Amino acid sequence: MASKHRILITGAASGIGLALTQHFAAAGHRVVACDLQQAALDSLQKDLPSVRTLAFDLSDAGQIEAAFSSLRDDAPDVLINNAGLQHVSPLEEFPPEKWQLLIAVMLTGTALLTRVALPSMRRNNFGRIVNIGSIHGLVASPFKSAYVAAKHGLVGFSKTVALETSDADITINTVCPGYVKTPLVDAQIASLARTHHMTEQEVVEEIMLKPMPKRQFITTDELIGTVEFLLSPAARNITGQCLVLDGGWTAQ
Repeated sequence: MASKHRILITGAASGIGLALTQHFAAAGHRVVACDLQQAALDSLQKDLPSVRTLAFDLSDAGQIEAAFSSLRDDAPDVLINNAGLQHVSPLEEFPPEKWQLLIAVMLTGTALLTRVALPSMRRNNFGRIVNIGSIHGLVASPFKSAYVAAKHGLVGFSKTVALETSDADITINTVCPGYVKTPLVDAQIASLARTHHMTEQEVVEEIMLKPMPKRQFITTDELIGTVEFLLSPAARNITGQCLVLDGGWTAQ
């Protein structure tokens, strides 16, 4: 990927987002790292002084608008919608405010941020939007109704935007990995262990990896390579698609 981009990454202070931020900053791209936690962004910037940081709440439309406006002439030509959170609970016990928060961050927030990013992409006739989705955008698991609903919605949202931007050199795609070993997944393991009265190792073996014939966690390096491909000229006509990294889960 020879050309350098202005890349905005949400959920950039930990997990997949941090790995993406570190990689693209090291490759010489101009990266804007976005997260809800200012302290985590401050720590990130100490390690990566070339990275610009923005703290805002993706569940707040006003904060999204204000954050993007602050970029002025440094608007991104690449948007990586990565921010996510999880809550594991049967629907009857799912706190309504928690359900709404997951949808607000992972679906509505993604849509609103994409909305404000598109005008500058259109002016420049170039844009690449990559959504970090999940295998749960294609299949379901119990006790994750809000997360599954948000990730399924993200797939449909991306297809719609792909059609709306087909008149420009803009693409939008969703990367759908199986479980990636991140702090978010570590928290899920602990929560599922409590819900199912299992050990954490049993959760890993019997719930997380069992549906995957390869029985391996997806690595951040695999995700980074997939995102790099979607930014490359070879992918200029790939849009509205799901790139699935699931160890064979959906092949069965």
